[in-house]
Amino acid sequence: MQPLNRRPPPMNSAPRGLTGALVGAAKGAVMGAARGAAMGASGEAPQAGPQGARRHDPAPSYWDYKMQRLMLTPVFRVLFRVGLPALVVTAVVGLVLASEGRRTAIAGVYESLKEQFQARPEFRVSLLAVEGASPDLADAVRSRLQVKFPVSSFDLDLDALRERAETLDAIAAAELAVRSGGVLQVTITERVPALIWRGPQGLTLLDAEGHRVAGLASRADRPDLPVIVGEGADEAAAEALELVDAAGPMMKRLRGLVRMGDRRWDMVLDRNQRLLLPEDRPVQALERLLALDQAEDLLGRDLAAIDLRDEKRPILRLGEDALLQARRARGLIPEEEKKTESDL
Repeated sequence: MQPLNRRPPPMNSAPRGLTGALVGAAKGAVMGAARGAAMGASGEAPQAGPQGARRHDPAPSYWDYKMQRLMLTPVFRVLFRVGLPALVVTAVVGLVLASEGRRTAIAGVYESLKEQFQARPEFRVSLLAVEGASPDLADAVRSRLQVKFPVSSFDLDLDALRERAETLDAIAAAELAVRSGGVLQVTITERVPALIWRGPQGLTLLDAEGHRVAGLASRADRPDLPVIVGEGADEAAAEALELVDAAGPMMKRLRGLVRMGDRRWDMVLDRNQRLLLPEDRPVQALERLLALDQAEDLLGRDLAAIDLRDEKRPILRLGEDALLQARRARGLIPEEEKKTESDL
């Protein structure tokens, strides 16, 4: 008697257990024999089925895996691609240069090739051109450079030649360049004389910065330039030029400037008039004097000196004739002396 919940097995289902195993084995044997007989009758070689084929393993080997991991490291990748070739090249160069004979031969070949290259006609310099200088200064530049032509442009040290040219007092700056056609061109910037300094060595031309330009034989050779005198006057040339520019209307009467104690200036005019300028702000003091002269014609009077060192109280020093007249007006001169002077 069967249970109510249990369904009977289907009629076409394969038997289970030992019976199922035997049935399966029998089916396999029959089907294998039939397939072998069919292939033998057709003359084809038996092919291995999918279950019997050996599949390819895509996983890398142990060493391939390690190499792939190292190549993913940036440092190892740089060393492998750059460091290793550099090491090989260094080792080869070291082996080649280890012999003194090979080193000497390589150096000789290099020097020979270098000399042949530098001696080519396109690198040869045969002329010297000086621009921006007077003829006398151009001759002095040629004599100072002392370049023997022809010479290769590779043998010319332009910086050393420039420094040698700038040692001349009359040259403010020099530029050297090798031009096409084998010409060494020297462009000169001359110093412009602005003052005449009467110093221990005689008369000297100075530029606006107080740098020596050249010697001067006579004051009459450059009457257009003002004269400065005194110790340290060359170092204060810029201040002297400011005073000369501020003199303006007095330029025709200006004879020169005297440096007093290396601190301040005295301006000397014709008729031996002297203007004593202060140490601080001398240009402003001179401008006040010019304004006073325009109003009172102060400089046209018989004055020996005008002391402007006190900004609030200028001091006037009378000339001999003016002083004598002032004494007579005040009765400080006896009558006899008056008669004597009047008789003279």
